[in-house]
Amino acid sequence: MTRKLSGGKLVVASHNKGKVREIRDLLGPFGLDVVSASDLGLPEPEETGTSFRENAELKARAAAERAGLPSLSDDSGLCVAALDGAPGIYSARWALVGAGEQKDFTLAMDRIERELAATQTSDVRAHFICGLALAWPDGHVDYFEGRVNGALTFPPRGTQGFGYDPIFIAEGEAITFGEMEPERKHAMSHRADAFRQLVEACLGG
Repeated sequence: MTRKLSGGKLVVASHNKGKVREIRDLLGPFGLDVVSASDLGLPEPEETGTSFRENAELKARAAAERAGLPSLSDDSGLCVAALDGAPGIYSARWALVGAGEQKDFTLAMDRIERELAATQTSDVRAHFICGLALAWPDGHVDYFEGRVNGALTFPPRGTQGFGYDPIFIAEGEAITFGEMEPERKHAMSHRADAFRQLVEACLGG
């Protein structure tokens, strides 16, 4: 049974500034004091799961246990049909530079373009998945998953958003998430879909 979240402090178990900003915007109307894992100096646990759900839950549990506060983790990624769903749960890792933790999504988008070219396919279908896990210090976890379908375009377009947004065009749209104003993207994104479920279950009346 899902648990209600009523005000107070909520940890976003992420060090990704773009993701934290987007989540803070989505939760803004609900009176929550949103802080990030980096604000609290919490380490990032190794993502050893084999699914968006497993990774979201392990990150949320780790933050909740360390901070002693409800914690929300988002594990999201881009799944490309012609690449058998890759990069999927490895979306952030495709952007890693060298052996460090620095990420460059330009490199990751270039890799997708190269790998698609190598398949000699004309199939550019793709979708974003967002798995949201909300964990409490006592171990309770609620999970929600959102999705948005679309297609890829190259070269990347736009400087809004983050990650793979500049190469993704949602179904029914003519511009990429990277060209889209945040408010418009928030209304249709995979993260927005998952958040609608979370809000209904955990923040609704």
